[in-house]
Amino acid sequence: QNPPPFLFSEPSSAPRVTAPHMKAKLRRLAAWLWREWVRPITLAAAIVFPLKSALADWNYVPSGSMEPSIRPGELVLVNKLAYDLKVPFTTRHLAEWGDPARGDVVVLYSPADGERLVKRVVGLPGDTVEMRDERLWINGRALDYLPAGAPDIAGAEPGAIVATELLGARPHAIKVLPTKPALRTFGPVRVPAGQYFVLGDNRDNSNDSRYIGFIERRRIIGRATAVIASLDLEHYGKPRLNRFFGSIP
Repeated sequence: QNPPPFLFSEPSSAPRVTAPHMKAKLRRLAAWLWREWVRPITLAAAIVFPLKSALADWNYVPSGSMEPSIRPGELVLVNKLAYDLKVPFTTRHLAEWGDPARGDVVVLYSPADGERLVKRVVGLPGDTVEMRDERLWINGRALDYLPAGAPDIAGAEPGAIVATELLGARPHAIKVLPTKPALRTFGPVRVPAGQYFVLGDNRDNSNDSRYIGFIERRRIIGRATAVIASLDLEHYGKPRLNRFFGSIP
């Protein structure tokens, strides 16, 4: 890039700068800024932002509502083409080729306040969903659970318990906090057509469908597929290198 014109110094014998000279210099400076910075950045933004809005995105997760699958301080990759193609910067669908499956981790707009949330789909349209003392029931059948050791996560909170939930073809770890006040028994409720029931994997510390209601299909942005980066917020943002570029179960 060429240096801006205002960096050139005037010879000591140059005449005093007058108003017309100053205006000419400002015009040259404005032209240089437009040519070297504003125009390239504008063109790049015009290409990148619509692609980011419609094809792929990332979502920062500041809370522990999806532990152990997603830790606080993690940046997750969102596949916005997982289910459909949307008009950039809107929730209007141009085409659909699939629907969220049971067990998918999705990014959605909360019907309560419009905040972007990351949750797991547990109830599909037409399903009956119920919780009894932390155990999830789908269509009258209780899910199976297996012990799952994750001492680095469970040990962070007194009494925390981690188990593997066998949710269809997507087994994954969940965490419960028996000493924390929470809604452990819920429903049964029937999921309406075109809507979904979502939960956080950290069952006793998640603002999910138990509190904000069903999620309309149009509110689902895409599927969270991988952890791009992970920072330990309790240790001054120290990178958790073992979690970089890991898939989300």
